[in-house]
Amino acid sequence: MKTTILAFIFITSPFLVVSQDSLKELLDKYNNESIPYISVKELSTIYDKVILLDAREIVEYETSHLEGAIHVGYHHFDIDVISDQSISKESKIVVYCSLGIRSEDISEKLKKAGYNDISNLYGGIFEWKNENHKVINTKGEETNKVHAFSKQWGEWLHKGKKVYKK
Repeated sequence: MKTTILAFIFITSPFLVVSQDSLKELLDKYNNESIPYISVKELSTIYDKVILLDAREIVEYETSHLEGAIHVGYHHFDIDVISDQSISKESKIVVYCSLGIRSEDISEKLKKAGYNDISNLYGGIFEWKNENHKVINTKGEETNKVHAFSKQWGEWLHKGKKVYKK
């Protein structure tokens, strides 16, 4: 009987694990922590002293973003967008995306370009919203909507209204 139960668990266990157990495990899977994380709590205390860069696609940004964030995108990221904004290489920069995966990639590009005070928002805009911080739409109005990127990643957004438009 014990052998049968163990065999059943062994055979079915790959099908039982459909997602990461924690945000930390998810980020550990995709990130190498080449850029230090900043927590939502820490960012909320220095929010007005940093430059926020949104590393999501434009449809995500237009749905909602952190107030004051500059859209830099991911697939079409261009370091010249940063240069055009006259952002000093000494500026404190926080990059975010949905969860903190794409933002690490963009942060690495900034680091290679000589920016040296960069942080990656741990948990991204999802964690920001999950911890009851406001996001705004393109009109500058507070909104409850957050683009959830995909059904898989949307599982990590617990507060707000999930949007999946392309």
